[in-house]
Amino acid sequence: MSKFTSGGYRKSLSYALQGLSVAYKSQRNYRFHLFVGFLAILGGILLNFKCIEYCVLILAISFVITAELFNSVIEFALDALYKNKYSKMVKLAKDLSAGVVLIAAMTSILIGLMLFGRKLLIMFLY
Repeated sequence: MSKFTSGGYRKSLSYALQGLSVAYKSQRNYRFHLFVGFLAILGGILLNFKCIEYCVLILAISFVITAELFNSVIEFALDALYKNKYSKMVKLAKDLSAGVVLIAAMTSILIGLMLFGRKLLIMFLY
């Protein structure tokens, strides 16, 4: 049997869940983004979001979480490749990867302001 042979969907799902578990245990920012995402969904429930608003909110949350996971992949891979030794190129790659997460987070904050701001303004002004 080749090392590239698929073990089936259950095995693939198991590997994916193991990866998410590693991210949860080792990445503080991942846990933070999950928590903020949970609070945002809870806020959507309290403000009676419509289906389309939930869709936009979930896309924004998953955008940040996906960026954070890719950032972690890049960090793990480069640390393994360079055996945790300092390299200016590794630092630049990690900084760029962190910049992607920052852009995703800022974009999601703007989306959140549009979704929640309007509803909160209406709620407090009337």
